[in-house]
Amino acid sequence: MKLTTGGKGATFAELESLVREHAQSFIQRVLEDEVNELLGRGKSERKDQDSASGYRNGYGEERRLSTSIGTVKVRRPRVRGTDEQYVSRILPLFARSTSQVSDLLPQLYLHGLASGDFELAMRGLLGDGAPLSPSSILRLKASWQAEYEAWNQRPLSDSHVVYAWVDGIYVKAGLEKDKAALLVMIGALSDGRKRVLAVQCGHRESEEGWSGLLRSLKARGLNAPRIVVGDGNLGIWSALANVFPDSQEQRCWLHRMRNALDCVGKKKQAAAKELLTKVMYASSLKECQDAKSVFQKWARDQGYNKAADSLDRDWERMTAYYSLPKEHWVHLRTTNIIESPFASVRLRTAASKRYKKVEGATAMIWKLLMVAEMTFRKLRSSDLLAAVAAGAIYKDGVQVTQNDVPQDYKKAA
Repeated sequence: MKLTTGGKGATFAELESLVREHAQSFIQRVLEDEVNELLGRGKSERKDQDSASGYRNGYGEERRLSTSIGTVKVRRPRVRGTDEQYVSRILPLFARSTSQVSDLLPQLYLHGLASGDFELAMRGLLGDGAPLSPSSILRLKASWQAEYEAWNQRPLSDSHVVYAWVDGIYVKAGLEKDKAALLVMIGALSDGRKRVLAVQCGHRESEEGWSGLLRSLKARGLNAPRIVVGDGNLGIWSALANVFPDSQEQRCWLHRMRNALDCVGKKKQAAAKELLTKVMYASSLKECQDAKSVFQKWARDQGYNKAADSLDRDWERMTAYYSLPKEHWVHLRTTNIIESPFASVRLRTAASKRYKKVEGATAMIWKLLMVAEMTFRKLRSSDLLAAVAAGAIYKDGVQVTQNDVPQDYKKAA
């Protein structure tokens, strides 16, 4: 098979090097065009009255730039005599890799690639000229720490959060005696986009830890979410009552089902799960309460009183989503929105032992979540979020007026 370009024959085996060669030429031309635009004239053209101040002063040393199509060699033009210091928008002074390559590194690390293996792996992806080494990886991780600290202080007043999901992951670092909890919050904005709002290290999922996180978010402009979805940890609910008392509280149904099933013998768990699923996916609050009664009777008849009693705990928090749009119930019943991007992090918890302190693991996990955030999908029926944010009232998932909602329903939901 033969490929031709510019009249010159090229074999299929040479395709990648050919692509890199053309990419290298293209990037170099873009750098030249950037200087032409800055000075108002092309190379070797005379300066006229309309031209900007400054002149070309050769080139910097050849550098390697790692891109998603491989590593190319470019030379940044130098400029002297300008009113302001020339800084290339295309190729910043110390850039050695594109953002796509930088985003790849935390994923490789958290999926089990040790620092010493980076160079071999990245050279296979980016070519032998990739300017990567264990020391460059260490510098990159230090930059992630600085980025995380800046992100943790960013203002939040420009983002209106309608729903929020909270959870914690426990990390055991090398020199730490006890596991530390990373407290995480993901929010759904009024336009349907999902954003990571907080990733913060706490000694445990305590009221004090969650209160500190929520107060920090509130101080930076975060509004009270309409509803917050979390697991059974009491710390978040006490903290929420202190900082955002107007927010509704919804407990994760999957966590509750697991708790109930743990109280049932293995031979009966399939039958129990079928009954619990009917409770979880009931189409109305009354149907949910009726399905709950059916499960409890079955559980007590089988001698599983603890399983039956487990559904009575926090029942109001288990059914809060019935007062919100039915189209959003799939998102509000569970903490899957936060569990899903955390799945790979949980699998790599042991990898955090590479760090001497939990703070280093926090920055790395934050970086992975930032990469995952770029692939987050919008909430279903996101057009309904504006009404929810404005305080619209729903009964069994359907919008109603205040007078249409019975007092017993308000209390139950």
